[in-house]
Amino acid sequence: MKGRLVIVSAPSGAGKTTIVNHLLEHGLDLEFSVSATTRPPRGNEKNGKEYWFLSPEEFRKRVENKEFAEWEEVYKGHCYGTLKSEIERIRKAGRNVIFDVDVKGGVNLKKLYGSEAISVFIMPPSVSELERRLLGRATDDMERIKIRIEKAREEINLAGMFDHIVVNDDLAFAKMEVLRIVSSFLSDQQ
Repeated sequence: MKGRLVIVSAPSGAGKTTIVNHLLEHGLDLEFSVSATTRPPRGNEKNGKEYWFLSPEEFRKRVENKEFAEWEEVYKGHCYGTLKSEIERIRKAGRNVIFDVDVKGGVNLKKLYGSEAISVFIMPPSVSELERRLLGRATDDMERIKIRIEKAREEINLAGMFDHIVVNDDLAFAKMEVLRIVSSFLSDQQ
């Protein structure tokens, strides 16, 4: 039996990666779908673990070959996408796929997989709190943070396209709520 899909999306800094990691620790037979990107690695990121780091030329070639389930240029010059081969590898093994993807990618994956997938939007408590979190991460300069905040405002407008919206104003509660939603979806497998 093919595994199901769990899509977790949010604006940058809303806590989706923390929540995805929490889900992965809870024995739900989930395997992380590693996305591809043209951006360079940050900090200690490793190829094949956090992302598949591709050159812009390799990424473009894979787009032309229709190897992506979804992709987009999320930030100028930085493309991100989900390889069909990554999804199928996990599903053929009978495991459930979990995605930590940008908002438009989450919407596109849900459209593609329909009832085989559940989509969860992690809503920040406010845009000002999101900005505070991004500043606290200290991974981006002020110009990049400004770009991320502008994008977050657009992404929040797409929250209604997700099956569930969880406000992350209390991380412990948000983790528990997403775990409840996902556990229910996965236990309902036919």
